[in-house]
Amino acid sequence: MSSRAAIAIGVLVLVLIGAVALRLGVGGSLDSLPEAARGQVWILREQRALAAIVVGMSLAIGGVMLQSLLRNPLASPDLLGLSSGAALAVMLAMYLAATWTGSSTESAPYSVAGWHAGPALLGSIAALALVYALSQRRGLVDPPTLVLIGVIVSIMCGAATMLLQHLMPDRGIGAARLLMGAISDDVTWPQLAAVGGIAVIGLGAGLWAGPAMDAAAMGDDEAVSVGVPLSRLRLALFILAGAMTAGAVVIAGPIGFVGLICPHLARLLTGRRGASAGHRVLVLASALLGASLIVAADALVKSLDLASGRLPIGVLTALLGGPAFIVLLRRTRAMA
Repeated sequence: MSSRAAIAIGVLVLVLIGAVALRLGVGGSLDSLPEAARGQVWILREQRALAAIVVGMSLAIGGVMLQSLLRNPLASPDLLGLSSGAALAVMLAMYLAATWTGSSTESAPYSVAGWHAGPALLGSIAALALVYALSQRRGLVDPPTLVLIGVIVSIMCGAATMLLQHLMPDRGIGAARLLMGAISDDVTWPQLAAVGGIAVIGLGAGLWAGPAMDAAAMGDDEAVSVGVPLSRLRLALFILAGAMTAGAVVIAGPIGFVGLICPHLARLLTGRRGASAGHRVLVLASALLGASLIVAADALVKSLDLASGRLPIGVLTALLGGPAFIVLLRRTRAMA
């Protein structure tokens, strides 16, 4: 690891610690509360901070994997339809459960549940497979077509999710976060442990497969020539990216642009390619950036006192990521 990369990683660790401290401090004074209630509030704040870390890590690492394997700087879980596909599958599962049970909003299973993880994973992988299949031209993936089809699939899945919400009892008020992401208040420690475990596995796999991703980013022929099992690598990392995206959707709904912004910021901070680092440093730096971004965004929406309720995190990331996407798209076309 180069000295520049090491300094950048150290700074990002401090930024994450600062973001967590900020999130734990937002929410008003606890001095007037009884000791037992004060401890419960701290536990809830710690739970939300940890959930934000897991969501940010998952989306950022997934973005690195997709950009590397597709050799496309505009690839990310939300732009390729993974997030919206997972959200649609979860909404469909909720709709079917509410229809079969005939439950109203108060008793229908709109909250985060362990069984939502399966539909989310299937929806994420199905969306990625559809985009990947439709973007091929003469057996090869066309990068501009990949992005365009991903955006179209994402829009269609979002529209279908909204339709299902309106068909649900009481218009599925409790499921609204699947339209614009927000950290769930009812996430449990077992769910956090499961989704966090997937994120840690993804982080470990990214660090382990860093040299292979370096070779894959140069081209198929170069990767094969140095002994990289390209087909198995792509399959494994595609599944990991889909699983991490599904876990993030289960906890927070579809939050856009994190997987797009964080890898590019990480490249700017750590350098394009260290002497012996490459994607290993990029994966670690992106994970820290993603975690810091979501934790800070959650602290910001918590501090904003709006009469209409809490602002979804997805609104903030879209406002930041939209202009960044336009800049990256123009830069990519200029280099083509």
